Amino acid sequence: MNEVRLDKWLWAARFFKTRGLAQEAIDSGRVSVGDVRVKPARAVHVGDSITLRTGETPRTVKVLGVSGVRGSAPVAQALYEETDESVRLRVQAQARRALAPEPALAIDGGRPTKRERRAIDRWRDAG
Repeated sequence: MNEVRLDKWLWAARFFKTRGLAQEAIDSGRVSVGDVRVKPARAVHVGDSITLRTGETPRTVKVLGVSGVRGSAPVAQALYEETDESVRLRVQAQARRALAPEPALAIDGGRPTKRERRAIDRWRDAG
């Protein structure tokens, strides 16, 4: 097998859980091959450079193998190699997130329950 559809390769390489999610990412412009926006049916060849944004940091990978079958994680990781620049940017982003966590994560319980809201109202009325 020399070539396979881009959406199928992204699914087989375990970047997305389903082909539908891969197609959606490609259609929305979050995936490009050689810095060119492509369609889900574009053929992937060994040596292609694929840039994808699944989180906040884009990943750039070089295609080492072509497969249309989803296998285990080690098999999927053998299909591509992430570039050194991409790994460096991802590690830097991870370090930034560790130093400055999301402020919303500090909120413990979210909205008060009905019981907690009544206690707050009683406290306000008492003062």
